Amino acid sequence: MVKGIFIILLFYFIGECVSYLIEGFVPGSIIGMLLLFASLYLKVVSPINVEGVANAFTKNMAIFFIPAGAGLISSFGILSKFWTAIIVVCSVSTVLVIAVVALVQQKMEHKK
Repeated sequence: MVKGIFIILLFYFIGECVSYLIEGFVPGSIIGMLLLFASLYLKVVSPINVEGVANAFTKNMAIFFIPAGAGLISSFGILSKFWTAIIVVCSVSTVLVIAVVALVQQKMEHKK
């Protein structure tokens, strides 16, 4: 478990360093996640090393949404001014994501 945490935090740190070098154009957590994905795909890192930590993170994912929820509550004044725009954007983006996932799924099923 310690080895898995070390690997995940190492890729997070590398991602943050790259993000700092490109002046924050892309968040470091995203860069680190992409680098970890690439290293798993290219078999540089064994999936067995991070499997336990990844499962623990996935099972306890609700904990990671607490800071975001607290941030939303503290920003209620701003959100109340733009609630219609927020609802429209969330609705449209949800429909688009569902449509794209459906199209990709259909194409993947036809290839089989």
